[in-house]
Amino acid sequence: MDNIFEILMQAAMIILGVCLFVCLFRAFRGPSSADRIIAVNMTGTITIALILFLALLLNEGYLIDIALIYAMLSFLAVVLLCRIAIGVHRARKEKEDQRDA
Repeated sequence: MDNIFEILMQAAMIILGVCLFVCLFRAFRGPSSADRIIAVNMTGTITIALILFLALLLNEGYLIDIALIYAMLSFLAVVLLCRIAIGVHRARKEKEDQRDA
């Protein structure tokens, strides 16, 4: 039964790894900044899931703490990126309004 569990966990980690590369591709190649922000958020979520699967596979409790810390940092990074995107959007809008007036 343990062998099946290990194979299932490894398969899940491989699938998550492929999804991680797809999200990284979208983050670099995304047509808009919103797509890039969502891809960064998704990358953080997949990384957290990978760390948690690794914690289960290795029976290491400290990896769960690392996943929690990474979740907080990922959340703050996405909030920061959203604030930057909003600031850029407002600056462009003000510039357009000044040009139209």
